[in-house]
Amino acid sequence: MTYLAIGISVLIVGLGALGVASPERLISILRRYETPGGLRVSAVVRVALGVALFLAAPTSRAPDLIRLFGVISVAAGLMIPCLGLARIRKLVDWWSRLPTLAFRAWAMIALAFGLYLVWALIP
Repeated sequence: MTYLAIGISVLIVGLGALGVASPERLISILRRYETPGGLRVSAVVRVALGVALFLAAPTSRAPDLIRLFGVISVAAGLMIPCLGLARIRKLVDWWSRLPTLAFRAWAMIALAFGLYLVWALIP
């Protein structure tokens, strides 16, 4: 499970880096997931990350924090279908209207979070 968590964390790093370098490209990727199938994929990825983090926590550098992130990720994954497609589209629309600097700041947070996860999970 550790390697699954690391793999998804590297994906977070990549998406964060893309958002910093090219916000428009990241938004276009997000728009591809504004479908019922895309919502399911997003939910499954978050739940998988959460379970992987929770199970990998004991061998990580910060077990309690990684376990907490796992629980939060599972909860977020389970909430995605409850939000529904219309609300997700509104959220993506709001993100796409943010000033470029603000969008890049959010992407930088995602990048830093992903890097932290990779660092904490690597044996």
